[in-house]
Amino acid sequence: MNPLYWDASFAIACRLRREHPVVDLQQVSLSQIFDWVIALPDFADEPELVNDELLMAIYQDWYEESSAL
Repeated sequence: MNPLYWDASFAIACRLRREHPVVDLQQVSLSQIFDWVIALPDFADEPELVNDELLMAIYQDWYEESSAL
């Protein structure tokens, strides 16, 4: 797998969707998204580089992909 970095919000969202297929996105916090992202085995970025805007972009991509099904 290719390494994931914070600016790859769509790729991260797709991975999280596969890792957590039955999660209720209405109940997911940005803190949970952060924890899940840095736990991905192919995540290669520095955790301290994240901000709420990046986490919201991941959440939005994840939500849109899940809603498209």
